[in-house]
Amino acid sequence: MNTQRLAQRAYQSQATPIRTPRGVEYEAFARITHRMAGAARQGTRGFAKLAEALHDNRRLWVTLAAAVADTDNALPADLRARLFYLAEFTEAHSRKVLRGAAPVAPLIEVNTTVMRGLRKEGTA
Repeated sequence: MNTQRLAQRAYQSQATPIRTPRGVEYEAFARITHRMAGAARQGTRGFAKLAEALHDNRRLWVTLAAAVADTDNALPADLRARLFYLAEFTEAHSRKVLRGAAPVAPLIEVNTTVMRGLRKEGTA
């Protein structure tokens, strides 16, 4: 490593960027959605990776459903109900995808829509 590179490293900020809870949620959705889409593009060769991504997606939605079911949750009741419904849809549709009876695209679209909402809310 040359001296210029060492000097740059010495003066770079060592602080990690601050992440908001909304940013963490966005990142989780983004990572899982990216994995689902990538595995789906591989077709049958990507089935094992798709199954792993679907499992993680279901875990994410179960966590979200538990959070919105909590009476102390500050989100509006209508939004909480819609998110809970999406968690139920995700669970049911994931089973169909794993059986080969449905495409993964609707799950990717749901996640992408939630990500848009998280991004929009985060910039407001």
